[in-house]
Amino acid sequence: MVKHQPLQVYERQLCLSCITGIYGCRWKRYQRSHDDTTKWELLWSLILLFTFCLLLVWFYFWWEAHNDYNEFNWFLYNRSGEWSDGTVPILATTAAGFTYISFLMVLALCHVALGQQLNLHWLHKIGVTAALLTTIVGVISVNQTWGQEWDVIPISLQATGPFLHIGALTAVTALSWIVAGQVARAEKTIFQVVIILLYLSVLLGLYVVPLYITSPCIMDPSTLKQRPDVFGHQGAPMLAPENTLWSFQRALQMNVTGLEADVVIGLDGVPFLMHDRTLQRTTDVEKVFPDRQMDDASHFNWTDLQRLNAGQWFLKDDPFWMLHTLSPHEKDAIANQSVCSLEQLLKLASYHNITVVFRLRRPPIDHPCYHSWINDTLQAVQQSGVPQSLVMWTPDEQRAQVRQLAPGLIQTSVDKRSPESLHQDGVSRLLLRYNQASTKEIGNLSQSNINLTLYTVNEPWLYSVLWCSGVSSVSSEAPHILSKVPYPIWLMRPDVYCLLWVSADLISFAVVLGIFVLQKYRMSGMRSYNPEQIMLSAAVTRSTRDLNVMKEKLIFSEVGNGVGSAEELYGDNGYNYYTNQGISQ
Repeated sequence: MVKHQPLQVYERQLCLSCITGIYGCRWKRYQRSHDDTTKWELLWSLILLFTFCLLLVWFYFWWEAHNDYNEFNWFLYNRSGEWSDGTVPILATTAAGFTYISFLMVLALCHVALGQQLNLHWLHKIGVTAALLTTIVGVISVNQTWGQEWDVIPISLQATGPFLHIGALTAVTALSWIVAGQVARAEKTIFQVVIILLYLSVLLGLYVVPLYITSPCIMDPSTLKQRPDVFGHQGAPMLAPENTLWSFQRALQMNVTGLEADVVIGLDGVPFLMHDRTLQRTTDVEKVFPDRQMDDASHFNWTDLQRLNAGQWFLKDDPFWMLHTLSPHEKDAIANQSVCSLEQLLKLASYHNITVVFRLRRPPIDHPCYHSWINDTLQAVQQSGVPQSLVMWTPDEQRAQVRQLAPGLIQTSVDKRSPESLHQDGVSRLLLRYNQASTKEIGNLSQSNINLTLYTVNEPWLYSVLWCSGVSSVSSEAPHILSKVPYPIWLMRPDVYCLLWVSADLISFAVVLGIFVLQKYRMSGMRSYNPEQIMLSAAVTRSTRDLNVMKEKLIFSEVGNGVGSAEELYGDNGYNYYTNQGISQ
């Protein structure tokens, strides 16, 4: 007897075709498989997962490092000699890579949820490899050139940790649907146990993570200290050329309580304001003195410096992408800026009765003021007429002599030292980078009557964390932004946070438990994971024609699996058996 196989009639599965087609270029039904994923493809799935996690950390790092983009660009400038915003290509490639890898991860999870075999297309494998290698190279490069910036991750977690925990808990809870489905469909007990143990380990880890989350913003609001003072770091360099009079005037418009500047000693002993080693970036020295554009800034006298324009570069480079916010009057003021002397800055501070802190760079050894640089600077301070109580003196060299000649100066150190050592040298203030002082150290310095100023603080989240930590003042390149932060971004009582944490854990546990029970119930009536049988289980609600189509699909599936002939399936225990099974489900 010749056995005839009935013609297959398939319903269109557009969504499934798109998922398998985009992920593995398996657009046709015959190309898909429900077999176990091969070890080679499992390895690629692990590589995809690792790439996703690495890119997630990399993306988060650059997102939070926004506070220090200018510092990064300055590092690049010192290496290349050309000023450009190096963060733009990094952010663009990171965002594109993270979006691409995240999309592949979603498709892989859909494959697992639908019981499809993972089979990543070779083009995607090349893309994943490129994303992984590019990220690794980026991590190594940052570690070598900007290693201190990694501290922004633990610091930022003090602001984002509680909310990231809720987000991660929500994501892992949602994954329980896929995990429960895999456990319910698995035929091997050992496989079920491994999946459950891995998932529960991650879930329980997230449940207890808040025990290790520390944030100064989790505190009693009644113990919050007064708002930290804001110093204009180089004035307001986002709105005006750094270290110019117009920049400091713009900072004063933002109600800063102090000004910070970088000081260099000129060839004739006149201290002036300059951050870079040369004048190339912030002046038109290449046009006025083309043969001296690479000379050290200290090798210019005050007469030469007065011939330079210190504002045109800002209009040309737009280093902070803020030029479009400025009025024509402000642009005209910027275009006419010249190099500012220390005496001019001190007179401005004296007029407005605000504090000034400056960092003095010692001239090269062949400079005529190499030995007299402290006295030259001190003389400029005294000649300006500024009250000594408004000047924070930072050089450690000859500090004892300076204290004798100008006892009213606020002795300030830029090196991290113990409170005892600072008191021994008569130092009452400390100026550090924001990553050099922990919350505990900030508290210890405050108890020891050491006023701490941290730089450079541009982002509201960082300002809020330091405010909650009890810091007395910060130095910022964005005083116009911090002036709009009258209160920490968020503040939460410890008991409220504990209640939020426990509630989230209990809700998550209840949802996970319910999903596991539901998936077990859904899968309990299925002999095996056969999509055709799952479709047939709903056949009782369809028309007679649809029932016949489903019957033929089931016959074809069972004949292919060696269950029996078509006649056997038409018997008393054939079609009716499966139909009843579908009804019972």
